[in-house]
Amino acid sequence: MEQFLRTELLFGKEKINKIFNANVTVIGLGAVGSFCTEVLARVGTGRLTLVDFDKIQITNLNRQLYALHSTVGQKKAELAKKRVLDINPECKVETFEVFANSDSFEQIFQNKPDMVIDAIDSYNPKLRLIEYCFKNNIKIISSMGAALKTDPFAVKYADLFDTHHCKLAERLRGDLRKLGISKGIPCVFSEQSPQIKPIPLSEEENKNFGKNGGPKILGSSPVITGIFGLLLANKAIELLSSDSRK
Repeated sequence: MEQFLRTELLFGKEKINKIFNANVTVIGLGAVGSFCTEVLARVGTGRLTLVDFDKIQITNLNRQLYALHSTVGQKKAELAKKRVLDINPECKVETFEVFANSDSFEQIFQNKPDMVIDAIDSYNPKLRLIEYCFKNNIKIISSMGAALKTDPFAVKYADLFDTHHCKLAERLRGDLRKLGISKGIPCVFSEQSPQIKPIPLSEEENKNFGKNGGPKILGSSPVITGIFGLLLANKAIELLSSDSRK
């Protein structure tokens, strides 16, 4: 199609055809996942499965692609699908508005994706997703922590077991080793030293987000989270279009 001409001129017909036939599942459509999905749509990924149970909140506007004043309260998965189809109407898009965990993996992966993008925020679902994909021989690229990071040049790609200066990756390494996994989990992470401390919420904010059972809130940059998502997509495209892909 004409809209993918410039991508084809860059990658060549053989590689672009592999992308057209690729089946990718993106789990988590927040800041990182939304930017990753954007690129996958724009390069012509043939099939996308988009997973997120959440709705847009006002605090998402600083960094999430689908977050606008006009979309507050709307479902992220629905917004993502609508945007993907507006970019590429030929893309086969399926959505699951479920919380990704061990109970929902069989449903999510029923279409047997070529690649999974892990853009999950919650720790235990991320751990279980990595375990599930590894043990079921499903290719996965995982996002580590982008919150509290400010240096765009510190964002890198590596095996999770070769990362450093990332507390999330450190914790995952320990738990994954207990599950018999010690290598083979590609990820995007920041090697920036954890020198930025979280700024405490006000008393009023704590009522909504903090001490009363709400999510833990950490400062995050639209630049860094966007870079995380773009690097995830870039590596996915590289792997999906490579000569070694089966």
